[in-house]
Amino acid sequence: MVRLGAMGDILHALPAVTALRQMHPDWVIDWVVEPRWRALLSAQSVPDGVRGPGQPVVDKLHFAPTKQWRKTPLHPGTLHEIKDLRQALRAGCYDVALDLQGAVRSATIARLAGCRRRIGEETPRENAARVFFTERVITHGEHVIDQDIELAAAVAGDDLTHVQPILPVDPAAEAWADAMLPKSKSQPAVLINPGAGWGAKRWPVERYAEVAQALTRRGLRVVVNAGPGEEPLSEAIVQQTGGDATAFTCTLDQLIALTRRVRLAIAGDTGPLHLACALGKPVVGIYGPTDPSRNGPYGPRFKVLRSPESRRDHTRYEAPEAGLLTIQPDQVLTAAEELLSTIIKEATA
Repeated sequence: MVRLGAMGDILHALPAVTALRQMHPDWVIDWVVEPRWRALLSAQSVPDGVRGPGQPVVDKLHFAPTKQWRKTPLHPGTLHEIKDLRQALRAGCYDVALDLQGAVRSATIARLAGCRRRIGEETPRENAARVFFTERVITHGEHVIDQDIELAAAVAGDDLTHVQPILPVDPAAEAWADAMLPKSKSQPAVLINPGAGWGAKRWPVERYAEVAQALTRRGLRVVVNAGPGEEPLSEAIVQQTGGDATAFTCTLDQLIALTRRVRLAIAGDTGPLHLACALGKPVVGIYGPTDPSRNGPYGPRFKVLRSPESRRDHTRYEAPEAGLLTIQPDQVLTAAEELLSTIIKEATA
């Protein structure tokens, strides 16, 4: 499997690979990934090549720090790392390389493995990647999760259906999350993530703060995640709620553990939203220029808010997209309350 990043994209690929693992438990399934996303596939404490709760889906990880390589493409260290990766992939004697990214860099890495079969989409994200594939799959699904399942089915030779992805369990991260959200406390927790990949996708922080304040008044505990460089956003929510919300900065494995303990997540189109979905948590997605039908929440319990004025546009503008700004805090609160009431009904049924 080649899916280098980013967080949400790896999580979108994980149901397909989990389904493949469940259908063929004895197969060797390895994954090439950027080092920073390791925690989505394996706990730090897991020895390489050992499957179990800490590494439930893949047998072995190969790391490809391609973002760093692009900064120093001709540096001897970069060339040495690429050579080492090629040797490791060739040593795996793989039958198939499946490119779930559809980019030139991922297709190039798939080719480094020396497989006779290199499978990718008929219309990949970067059209030039097609020349590296020996087999091209025409996908019909609208959501990228469905498209990845179709690609994985080409490897399995069978139809695959969506399954809940399995994420690693890291004992140290679980202990940290227990300290953050003790199980002995009955106060339900809601996770808010105000950041996003770029400004056009970012709902105003003061509106997140208004939602957070309303939720705390309803007796819920609000925890605010701050990704790298997003600390000012979470701190602003804490300040505007008078300290009623709690901000935290954590590692990715800790975020996985913490998300397991919340009742609901509220965020824009960003990795932590997709993590909550992957863990089966209800989510409220606040969308603007990106299309939720393609890369939005997936599963039985979610609500997406998106203005009819929004149009699909991946241009990385810094200012929030105009349609996104039409979404008001009371709409988000209504969606959150509807999901929470459904959870309560399911628990008492």
